[in-house]
Amino acid sequence: MVKPGNADCRYGVVPVGPYCVNSVVLWRDASMCLLVDPGLDADCLMAFMSGKGLSPGAILLTHCHFDHIGAIPALRAAFPAVPIYAHPADWPMFGHPMNCLPPDYPLFPAPGNVLDVRNATRDFPEFGLEIIETPGHTPGSVCIRCGELLLSGDTLFAGSCGRTDFPGGSMAEMRKSLAALAMLPDGLEVVPGHGETTTIGREKAGNPFMVR
Repeated sequence: MVKPGNADCRYGVVPVGPYCVNSVVLWRDASMCLLVDPGLDADCLMAFMSGKGLSPGAILLTHCHFDHIGAIPALRAAFPAVPIYAHPADWPMFGHPMNCLPPDYPLFPAPGNVLDVRNATRDFPEFGLEIIETPGHTPGSVCIRCGELLLSGDTLFAGSCGRTDFPGGSMAEMRKSLAALAMLPDGLEVVPGHGETTTIGREKAGNPFMVR
């Protein structure tokens, strides 16, 4: 699926892995793209990028759970210099023995060259990114806004929100994060980490976790 984002940015959603993570490719007119949450199936992601004449300038993570990072080793093998951006509060998950689920998601060592995702706004100004810190699902969960598109990771789903019973989760923090998202424009399109696309307005109207 390929859709326009803002006036100069397009995006494609590639569901990957047994948990159907919505991996997202963001690009403009140039050959460089940003790859968000490469959960698994690196071959599918590389095929999508190749089909559009794209190569990744960076990997951005909404959070660092195993199902959102599983393709990183294969992508790093293909693109050794590609940097990874994640919130520092989630960096301890890299290489942690609890952050895996073999055989589909084996444990792999913490990758090098991991940068603060909040700096992606500075490093890729052409995308007009906004990084919104939304702890709750994990301490370092973020949502990534690009124009009229919000990549909400596992913070906000259509009709629901992310679990908070994993290590580092907090329902109190999740409530604050959802309240902050409720202040965004109603027409903002939301691509969550799993499941169907929605809008902020639709979730404010019917999502029991966002209804104020």
